[in-house]
Amino acid sequence: MLWTIIGILIILWILGMVFHLAAGFIHILLVIAVILIIVNVIKGRSSRT
Repeated sequence: MLWTIIGILIILWILGMVFHLAAGFIHILLVIAVILIIVNVIKGRSSRT
């Protein structure tokens, strides 16, 4: 589910760069997605030890 959202956000981000559609909102969502990925990776590594 998370990877689907990330993929959609990346596509929207690229479209936003090309067509300048809601670029600020898409950048904010992309930053949130990156933060969620980092938190997910950190939690995944700490639970394996």
